[in-house]
Amino acid sequence: MNSQANKSVIITLIVISQFACTSLWFAGNAVISDIQQYLHIESNLTGYIITSVQFGFITGTLISSFFTISDRFSPSKIFFASAIAGAVSNLGIYYFADGFSTLILFRFFTGVFLAGIYPVGMKIASDYSEKGLGKALGFLVGALVLGTAFPHLLKSISQNTPWKYMIIFISLCSVMGGTIILLFVPDGPFRKKSNKMNFGTFIKVFRNKNFRSAAFGYFGHMWELYAFWTFIPLILNTFHFYNPQLSINISLISFFAIAIGGVGCVTGGYLSLKFGNAKVAFFALLISGMCCLISPLLFQMNFLLFMGVIFLWGMTVVADSPQFSTLVAETAPKDSIGTALTIVNSIGFSITILSIQMLSLLQSFQDSKYIYTILLLGPVAGLYAMLPLLRIHNLKNN
Repeated sequence: MNSQANKSVIITLIVISQFACTSLWFAGNAVISDIQQYLHIESNLTGYIITSVQFGFITGTLISSFFTISDRFSPSKIFFASAIAGAVSNLGIYYFADGFSTLILFRFFTGVFLAGIYPVGMKIASDYSEKGLGKALGFLVGALVLGTAFPHLLKSISQNTPWKYMIIFISLCSVMGGTIILLFVPDGPFRKKSNKMNFGTFIKVFRNKNFRSAAFGYFGHMWELYAFWTFIPLILNTFHFYNPQLSINISLISFFAIAIGGVGCVTGGYLSLKFGNAKVAFFALLISGMCCLISPLLFQMNFLLFMGVIFLWGMTVVADSPQFSTLVAETAPKDSIGTALTIVNSIGFSITILSIQMLSLLQSFQDSKYIYTILLLGPVAGLYAMLPLLRIHNLKNN
């Protein structure tokens, strides 16, 4: 098998594993009403459950970046160990959670171990990609998107199935994904191992102005992304409130609204080969920002137009993610790519907590149809941060 064919097989295996393991992310949200009933919790858990995962992910990425774990040790083995531990934490929701506190604790630890899956998966892909990383990460982040959406699909097609079986199934998926990486994806040929802890990596990577531009563009993107994913069921419920005559399958449409982002990631990956990573990231962020701007008008649209905008939003809100990650990887020191990706992920996911909690707060005293305009702050800041990289790209092509 030639090297290009071998790389394609490896990237495919990483994509499958990433999809299987990142299904852990929204496993709790998809069955949230069942969990509330099972644990006799009356308060609204939506914001708490996803925020606890984000806090866990941030904690895991901070630990990983502080000790430069993904650059010092085998990324494939880290991925496998994290997939197994994440599966066990997910199972804890059913087998050990006995109230609000323990539920949040198990979701927190699931997030901690996801820090050894998502950024490490990107690190593994970068170790196999001397060129065309944007395309490879397009497929990889697309797998994350499908993994995120997958629990909503399971919920929609298994309405009468006990929720514990969905939790068990998703944990088994994670075990499968980790095992695939361990058995079939060795450390890549372009991996540059760091042999010691470097506590100054954080400062070192941000000294590069191109790295800062890519990172801050990513931060603006993250302000919008997970808030949109978390609140898409509420957006659909609000539309149904204004259009009670319609019959809407919230779980199924939520799945498609998130999953279509996978198409956006893959499409963006191919477009990056022609137009460049910076330009694809910039225009995807611009379009999703426009969707934030017109969000109050969504609930006055007819159903077909509403769905068109929701799917456009779902496609573009994440299409820039693999391109930002590529720009981060390309502008980071070669022996610190894994740590740089992890640092940027950590800060980005910290930002998601702020936007999710702000939306949760706003919905308590503001008409729900207006609150999503607050997400526009992220794209505006991200687009501004991206301007230097865009100018560099235009100079190279003129």
